Amino acid sequence: MAGWFELSKSKNEQFYFVLKAGNGQTILTSEMYTTKAAAQNGMASVQTNSPMDERYERKTSTNGKPYFVLKAANHQVIGNSEMYESEGARDAGIASVKANGTTDTIKDHTA
Repeated sequence: MAGWFELSKSKNEQFYFVLKAGNGQTILTSEMYTTKAAAQNGMASVQTNSPMDERYERKTSTNGKPYFVLKAANHQVIGNSEMYESEGARDAGIASVKANGTTDTIKDHTA
């Protein structure tokens, strides 16, 4: 099963999206956006940038856990991963975003 985006509204009326893998696991979480249109542009940016390895910044948190951020061509952060237990698991997360990030399936939960 292919992945999908879920577009939601937070309690403070801001918009965000998550990218889910085919198994339903969240693999990328966006920043908060003030408008739905801006969040939709963010999803379009994931669709464009997720296939490109150079758009991923592999990082390590202060507690030593590997994670990654996906950036647009202008170097702005589009989304963040979860914290992983190993670099191998982080790299598998990147591969999953590459595989699922081009999906055009969007589940809109903002209505």
